Amino acid sequence: MEDQSNGKQGSDQDAGSASVRGAQNSAPVDPLALERQVCFALVVAARSVLSVYRPLLEPMGLTHPQYLVMLALWEHSPLSVREIGALLQLDSPTLSPLLKRLAIAGLVTRTRSDDDERRLIIELTQKGRELRERATLIPPAVVARLGIDISELELLREALTKVIKAALEIGEPSE
Repeated sequence: MEDQSNGKQGSDQDAGSASVRGAQNSAPVDPLALERQVCFALVVAARSVLSVYRPLLEPMGLTHPQYLVMLALWEHSPLSVREIGALLQLDSPTLSPLLKRLAIAGLVTRTRSDDDERRLIIELTQKGRELRERATLIPPAVVARLGIDISELELLREALTKVIKAALEIGEPSE
């Protein structure tokens, strides 16, 4: 008897769940609803995450775009402006003022290539290399401030990398 009772309850629960699911499915989904837009979620997420970085970078004298340039240089210095642009998906007119400010701050040098005077080579100064030590505190501080498990953030980064790759493959050339 108990089995029949449990089975009936399960059926009632399933029927109730099905009717709730049916109600959810019967309502038309607005493809233009703001909260359904990937572009909106990406823009708000980017702005929100950058606001977490800002107070961590300010004591280092860096803006977030400058921090990205420094990350590229800490990994690959020296680099040409074109190489930095390719790594960061930024064009030369956007990079030039960033690089000038980093040079004025004494973090990088900008020199013309001996092989090709049109090529500008960006290299870390001693001060720029030393700043890396302080920057190692940034990623864990961001993770702590966000309060999201590192494994979830890694999954998000992987998903965003796929989105970026797909968008670049179908998008217009950057130059």
